[in-house]
Amino acid sequence: MKTRFFRGRRTPFLLLAPLLTLLVMLPLSGFAGVLPAASQKNLQVKVLAFNDFHGQLSPRTFNGRPIGGAAVLAAYLRKAQTGMKDRTLIVSAGDLVGASPANSALLQDEPSVMFLSSLANRHCSNRMSERCNLVATVGNHEFDEGLAELQRMLDGGNHVDGPFLEFPYTGAHYPCLAANVIDVNTNETLLHPYVVKKVGKARIAFIGAVLKEAPSMVSPSGVESLRFIDEADAINRCVRDIKTKGIKAIVAVIHQGGDAVNGIVGRLDGEIDVVISGHTHQLTNTTVNNAAGKPVLVTQAYSAGVAYADIDLEIDPRSGEIVKKTASVSMTWGDTGAGLKPDREAAALVAAADAAVQDKVNAVIGTAAHDIVRLQSPAGESPLGNLIADALRRYGGTDFAFMNPGGIRANIPAGAVSWGTLFSVQPFGNRLVRMTLTGRQIYDLLAQQWENPSPPRMLQISGLSYRWTDNGPGVPGTVSTVMKNGIPIDREATYTVTVNSFLAEGGDDFTVFREGFGTVMEAEDIDVLVSHIRHLPQPFTAAIENRIGRTETKIPHHGGPIRP
Repeated sequence: MKTRFFRGRRTPFLLLAPLLTLLVMLPLSGFAGVLPAASQKNLQVKVLAFNDFHGQLSPRTFNGRPIGGAAVLAAYLRKAQTGMKDRTLIVSAGDLVGASPANSALLQDEPSVMFLSSLANRHCSNRMSERCNLVATVGNHEFDEGLAELQRMLDGGNHVDGPFLEFPYTGAHYPCLAANVIDVNTNETLLHPYVVKKVGKARIAFIGAVLKEAPSMVSPSGVESLRFIDEADAINRCVRDIKTKGIKAIVAVIHQGGDAVNGIVGRLDGEIDVVISGHTHQLTNTTVNNAAGKPVLVTQAYSAGVAYADIDLEIDPRSGEIVKKTASVSMTWGDTGAGLKPDREAAALVAAADAAVQDKVNAVIGTAAHDIVRLQSPAGESPLGNLIADALRRYGGTDFAFMNPGGIRANIPAGAVSWGTLFSVQPFGNRLVRMTLTGRQIYDLLAQQWENPSPPRMLQISGLSYRWTDNGPGVPGTVSTVMKNGIPIDREATYTVTVNSFLAEGGDDFTVFREGFGTVMEAEDIDVLVSHIRHLPQPFTAAIENRIGRTETKIPHHGGPIRP
């Protein structure tokens, strides 16, 4: 049977030919109304982002509820991909490792890298593949143990103390980006500055950057061959290159947050659509205008895997532009939702890490009479800071000791105190340094606490006391007489000092320590704290002792109240 396309009188082909020619020559956009609706739909893409994981493989408790942990975070991330698995990208915005609990840190943070790698799709066998679903950038903590260890962590190879859970250790199965970290020997970026991902027919570029101040937050010797340049300048340079490839959808992944990231976004190229941020451990879900006045979606999801940002993008299939972007930040509660069914693969990884370190971690060192906290008084002194500084001075046998507050990562809860608890307080494995400083250098050192006066970095101290005057917001404090045993120190005399290796190298911009002479490397800080607590009367305690005092300047306001 013949099938007829037209009823009645047939139309001669010669009359149809001009119409067919016209249809072929006209652009498809001119006939949008007659094309199938599906061809005009924007492409839906999902980006799931977390930041500052810090090796938090195990769940935590917040307000009496379980939250986070690798297995629960993975369960939420997998659930969020429902119906979108082939159109979802997972992003880590730096500090995946470093300042980690023992079950990650004692294994050189390999389990945390393995955890992120476990979320990879099959295309990530080539981590630079456009179809690999993972993206990461470095944070300052990725540089904690220096360049060589960062490269091993990413590229694979057994650590000198390994192998641990994987033999041989295969490294990261994802690209790790940094557009603003330059190798001074080659003048090239240390890592790939950006990566292009292909979702359906759309191409999305991800540019990575770490805060340019990172060298002041790690041991300077570990990054002496690197230069950290301005974040916005480095990102914009990448944008120019990306645009030559015809890519219009661009996401920046910046390990920086708060007001600092807002300042960076305000200088970014108009093609930047989304900024995934980190570092400040905050909740961020807002828009900030870039240099072209275009609103940029900016997200950050707290830290330690307790939350993730769920970002939905719509991409115009014709222009390749992101035409819509929205986000929500979800908590990873362990007692509801996806948290009720932790991811089995991640749970097995955590169990293996726990088993590898349990004997050391579970050893009881002492008993705390009450919670010993790192929260500082208005003057800048904390009970835990005093305990640690005393441990340093006792071990070093020195006049004074100083401890950087950023190196104190957790509190000591009341009750039995295990080695693992103390490691969570001091997880960096810094060694101790004994040096000699003059009294004048000690005054100069204390003044450096206000080189960034908002907020100041208040050193925790032992063996000395002093008062300082608060001169108002954004103004450096003024240190009064520094005392030893109630007697003013002599600016021309010399005093012995114990610090950790991070401070000894000028970390946190305390450069006076670099001037110390007669330096001697000693034991690791965690071992010194363990030994100190074992020798204390039990149950042990620590308190604020007014080693640091504070006086506020009274500034009169005409016709108004006086600032307290």
